[in-house]
Amino acid sequence: MDFYILTLFPEMVMNGLSASITGRAMEKGAISVGAIDIRDYSHDKHHHVDDGPYGGGAGLVMQPGPVVEAYEALSERLGKRPRLIYMTPQGRVFDQKLAEELSMETELVFLCGHYEGIDERALELVCTDQVSIGDYVLTGGELPAMVMIDCIARLVPGVLHNEGSAEEESFQDNLLEYPQYTRPEVFRGMEVPPILLSGHHQKIHEWRRQQSIIRTLERRPDLLEKAQLTKKEQAFLEELREKSLPYQPDRPQGYLATDHADQQHGGGTDGIDAERGSEIPDGDGAQLQEPF
Repeated sequence: MDFYILTLFPEMVMNGLSASITGRAMEKGAISVGAIDIRDYSHDKHHHVDDGPYGGGAGLVMQPGPVVEAYEALSERLGKRPRLIYMTPQGRVFDQKLAEELSMETELVFLCGHYEGIDERALELVCTDQVSIGDYVLTGGELPAMVMIDCIARLVPGVLHNEGSAEEESFQDNLLEYPQYTRPEVFRGMEVPPILLSGHHQKIHEWRRQQSIIRTLERRPDLLEKAQLTKKEQAFLEELREKSLPYQPDRPQGYLATDHADQQHGGGTDGIDAERGSEIPDGDGAQLQEPF
């Protein structure tokens, strides 16, 4: 799969994506990432790509010419007009379902705005999708584009060392991921749940599904509306809901439901958010000031 990023800061996106899983995927050819400097398509001798807004107002607006010409030059090189995603808080909220849809494309182009946004005429000419990763303000669209590429790339065959990883992470089946454990068996008096040491794969699978349901109910109950549950799992969920106190799994004394809230950050799945689902923004993008 080929990713192209139209940006004013190509070194920023390439440095970020050249590390970790996406970097290894690029090295072995599972994906390719190319950054296209929008300034290269400016006809101004100083390579300006922005100007003051018509009608007055604070800040600057990116001019339509360099943006459109950068995309058209890429399209001519590819022999097609690929899908172009503009990162903006006004767009559709990015989620796992959209990631799965976009992973079916052979090429994707990400357009990163800055300042007060991009001249609307450019967007009308080249933009096919407007997408947001959270309701907050960022300096530009580069970080949101990197977030999306990281998420989408994980779904491309050959990117993950363990192809099953992407199928068992948070937001698959609209459930958060179950808690994970590794050596040592006992850490500061806290033991690994005995079921994980049993070697009984079916029981382990059932335990993990239950933990996913518990965790989702505790942290992202909104996801359960569309969760794909068996009749047995649905009955388990209803039993949890009937209890007056939050269900506590079979953990050693001293465990709290939030003990592993941060475990996915810095290890595990490289996921954007496996446990702190409530912080996965339901919106985003290149969040600057409107309309960017």
